[in-house]
Order: sequence, then structure tokens, then C-alpha cells
Amino acid sequence: MCPLLRCYVNVIAVGTLAEVGYQATFSKEYRMTAITKGDSTTPQRQLFVALELGWTKWNLGMSTGVGTPPRLRTITARDIAGLQAELARAKEKFHLPADAPVASCYEAGRDGFWLHRFLVAHGISNRVVDSSSIEVNRRARRAKSDGLDVGKLLTMLIRDCQGENDVWRVVRVPTPYDEDQRQLHRELLALKVESTKHVNRIKGLLASCGLTVEVDDTLPTLLPELRSWDDLPLPPELHQRLVREHVRWQLARRQIKDLDNLRDRRLRGDETPQIELVRRLMELRAIGTNSAWLFVREFFAWRQIRNRRELAALAGLTPTPYQSGDVAHEQGISKAGNHRMRTMLVEIAWCWLRFQSQSELAQWYQRRFGQGNSRQKKIGIVALARKLLVALWKYLDRGEVPAGAELTTWEQKVNARFRTAGPPAEGVAASCRESLTRVAKSKGERKQQTTCLHASAAPFDLAPGSALGSHFCGALSSAQASFVIACPSETI
Repeated sequence: MCPLLRCYVNVIAVGTLAEVGYQATFSKEYRMTAITKGDSTTPQRQLFVALELGWTKWNLGMSTGVGTPPRLRTITARDIAGLQAELARAKEKFHLPADAPVASCYEAGRDGFWLHRFLVAHGISNRVVDSSSIEVNRRARRAKSDGLDVGKLLTMLIRDCQGENDVWRVVRVPTPYDEDQRQLHRELLALKVESTKHVNRIKGLLASCGLTVEVDDTLPTLLPELRSWDDLPLPPELHQRLVREHVRWQLARRQIKDLDNLRDRRLRGDETPQIELVRRLMELRAIGTNSAWLFVREFFAWRQIRNRRELAALAGLTPTPYQSGDVAHEQGISKAGNHRMRTMLVEIAWCWLRFQSQSELAQWYQRRFGQGNSRQKKIGIVALARKLLVALWKYLDRGEVPAGAELTTWEQKVNARFRTAGPPAEGVAASCRESLTRVAKSKGERKQQTTCLHASAAPFDLAPGSALGSHFCGALSSAQASFVIACPSETI
């Protein structure tokens, strides 16, 4: 039987009844439900851990839930053994069993995902959190310290584990393979930026003397001939600096060519599902090697996209409306997603208008923004970039070709630069002789020399064993010399 709770309420009347001393007593019975141990819904106690990662030290905040004072500790950065020891001491401090579940979190940043994989491998439920989604005080001046940050992370982790929705945004962690496959195009983008910086620096240094020249391989031979306004040569220190800057620019260009050749070889030879997605994208006009490779490696190769809103949010192309009282306006796109994707999408949107002018997307842009001013056209191109991203996703995921889009073959785009790279192999051979390194064969053999050529030394791809490489070797062959093609990674 469930126990009864009898509640007595004394009500003293006010006014006329109070004058005669009237007092009433009411009673009501409440039936209480007894909770037995078997029916208890109390979750199993677990340890919550928040990590504030720094370069020299890590701050840890540990607790068992709301109302429990946090245990704050500091360990040396990347000290895995120290981290495990602190977790064991915290379980002992909070009277938890050694096998009690542990939930942890840390902000996404420079440390990447190796710590997440370590924690998951040791049975810890970890979350990598987008730092921009963490709640902060909106005062003009707010207190900021590692201790306050780890305390806030710990509080939000407990709220998230207790079932509260939209506490923060959790980062989707790629597999080690998918993460590694993003290195090539990211390095290529960084090298192109570095090459542009070298060119701008050279032009800026020459402009300080009132000079302007085209930066190319002949620049070192032109520097001694340059004259300033008073018919004087370049100062010697400036001349030497320009030469060194030119060498760094040539190195960046050489590495860019090596990566381009490596990517083209993979496009022609690899049969992986990711490369197949790149080839399918390249079958659309206006989509080239750079954009197709980046789209697949950053998004389509490993992300499980559920809808178009999620896709647009990943690229930072979602609207951010502002409404308060009678004030309502649009603040523009969020720019909270992958900036590489967003930048490339805007560039491809302009290319789409040029090379896919008969498609429905291009026609929609012309009807909506074609007659507007420059600002309206820029706003429209961002809208077109979002629509184009959704169309590319549907094309790869469902096989839906964008309406009115023209198709081509990916082989034409990969081999196009080879056909227009310059003269045939005979002429290229003569221009590359100066970059060849002659290596004598082993002793005891005839004094015949072998020239070893890096595959990236020519203006086209010379893969070892390819037909083009064999033709190039034949053009270079002379009476007493033979030629061998080596990969760029091989040491001569």
C-alpha cells in the first residue's frame, strides 16, 4: 500500500467572520508513489572532464554533476600518462568505481584530433567542440582566464550529457585516412599564396626605386641592367635581397609543379572511390581539377550530409537575420564554415555563369541579378554559390545532373595542359638539358653516362614508364648517353 499524506490547512477569515471568531480547517489527502530500488531512474554516476589545451600546460576540470565542486588540476601539455593518473585520482576522490564511465570535451584547435582518438580508444566518450558555439558573457568587458574557460566547458558538458539540446556545436571528426587526404590540396593552396607573396615583395622592392619588371626566371640576369632615375644601378644589398627572394619564389613554383604532377598522376591511375568522385565532378563544364579535388576531399568524400541546410551551414553560406522590435534586417552569410570551400564556391559560381550559361542556375541568376548594379551582382553570386553547392551534392549523391548543364570528359581537362605546354618532346629536351644531372655508372662498365631527370623538370608530367616519358627519353638520347626518369621523391 502506498502511504497517505494528510495535509492540514488553517484558514482564518478576514472581515466580518473574523469579528465573530470564525476559523475553518480544511484537510486533503495526497497519495504518494513509493520508489523502489528496482524502479529508480537515477542514471549511473559518471565523471565529467573538461580540458583546456595550451601549448605548455593543460587545465583539467573534473566533476560528477551539478552541485559538486569541480576538481581543478594542471598537467604538462601532451602528458598522456599524467592525464590518465589524474582521471584515476578523480574517480577515487569522488568515490567512483574504477570502471565508471567518463565523458570529456575540449575545444577544436591547434591540437587537432589525435587527443580525441586517444580518449575514444581508452573508452572515454569525448566531444570536440566548436569554440565559437560556446556561450560567453555579452558585456563589453568580461573576465577571461583558463580557469574560467575550463569551468564553463565543464558546466556545458554536464548540461549536454543530461539531455539538454543545442548546448553547443560538436565537430565531426574525420578518420585518419580522410584527414591525411586533405594535405595535398591544402599544401598546394598555401604554396600558391606563398608564391604570390614573393612576387609582390619583389615588385614592391623594385617599386621603391621607381622600377617595374615582370617576375620570371630571367629576373636575376635583368637586375644588373636596371637603372634608377639618376642612372645608378641597384644598391648592392637590395640586389642580393632580390636574388634571394627570387630563389625562394622559384622553389615555391617548383613545389607547386611537383604537387600538380602528383595529383594528375593520381587522377589518371588511382581507382579509389574518392578519385572517382573527383572524376565525376570534372565531367561538368566549369569544374576543373582544383575545385573538384577540394570539394571531394573537404566535403563529399567523408561527410554524411543529411539535407541542404546542413550542407550550406558547413560552408558558412547560411543567412543571419537580425530582428528586434521594429528593427529587422539581414546581416549577410554566417561565414562560420569551411573558408576554403566558400572561397572556391564563389569562384566556381563565376565560372558557371561563363561556361554553363544555358543552365537553369545561370538563367536564374541573370533573371534575378543580371540587371542589377555591382553590389547586387556580388550578393547574387553568393546565392548562386549556395545553389550550386546543393546541385553538386545531388549530382554526386543521387546522380541528378544540374538542369541544362553541359557535360564533358575528365580526361580532356587532365591532359589539356600537356597539349598546350609548348613544343614537342624534341624541343623540350633541348630546353631541359641544363637541368639534367649526369651520373657516372659503376666501375668496370663502359664509360657510358646516364642522365637522371626528375619527373617534374619538364613542363608536362613524366611518370616513370609512361608513353610520354619514353618518347621524351628517346628525344634526349644521344650517341653515348642514355636517360632515366625518376620520381620527384627520389634522390639523385
